[in-house]
Amino acid sequence: TSLTTTLILSAVGAQAESWKDKAISPVTNPLFFEDPRITSEIRPIFIWHNIDNSFLTGGGDVQVYAAQLRWAVTDRLSIIATKDGYIDFNPSGTLAHESGFADLAAGVKYALIDDEEAQFILTPGLKLEIPTGNRDVFQGNGKGEWDLFVSAAKGWNNFHLVGNIGARIPNDWSEKTAQLHYSVQLDYYTCQWFIPFVAANAFTVLNDADQLPLNVEGFDLINFGSSNASGRTQVTVGTGFRSRLRDNLDIGFAYEIGVTKPKGLFDDRFTVDMIYRF
Repeated sequence: TSLTTTLILSAVGAQAESWKDKAISPVTNPLFFEDPRITSEIRPIFIWHNIDNSFLTGGGDVQVYAAQLRWAVTDRLSIIATKDGYIDFNPSGTLAHESGFADLAAGVKYALIDDEEAQFILTPGLKLEIPTGNRDVFQGNGKGEWDLFVSAAKGWNNFHLVGNIGARIPNDWSEKTAQLHYSVQLDYYTCQWFIPFVAANAFTVLNDADQLPLNVEGFDLINFGSSNASGRTQVTVGTGFRSRLRDNLDIGFAYEIGVTKPKGLFDDRFTVDMIYRF
């Protein structure tokens, strides 16, 4: 009886352990780099974003205060709310400083493949961004946009590769540009207190809109509806870490820098977040 109990407990413990427990959520590009895992969580986010001096603002900075929500309806289906919050826009020079609320975006994702033995998960999803924000901070324009995406992760014990590809599809192509977006992250689980990663993110503009005479777009947070950005790809690279304070609580830090020219809005960015899972 004692041996049987020990074997049962060992089996339950082994079953509870998963390669996904050591994987981490992306920190960079939080609006579009979706974690393929299905979780219930609250994620406060703070972003300090520096504007490149070559942009029409002559530099400046933007701060973003936001929170994301995810709810695992089942072990494969999750409802996600990924964009909201408050934007503080501080251009250099004589341009006015503005602040206001961001648009709202929400949707669903479904783990189509979740192979524990192969340490692989594939999760497509769909989101809708609603133009509820303030125009003073380049929100609230257009008739909304869709984001059709696929996220995936592959594990090799303590090493993990996470990727995402998607399409931003506006309901009115004259007011917003359509874009492809791509993200990749490599991380290594050293211990629960320090899980370092490197990441890269990119957006490719597919059409010219007719809102602002710009040759770049606003990367992730802003869709300017630029009139001369078609075919332009903007790329950032970054690094950072996550620290797991408890099994259901971790914090993340990332630093990113724009590597393609013209940089437009993206000189560099600091992102800090906290994830509480329930």
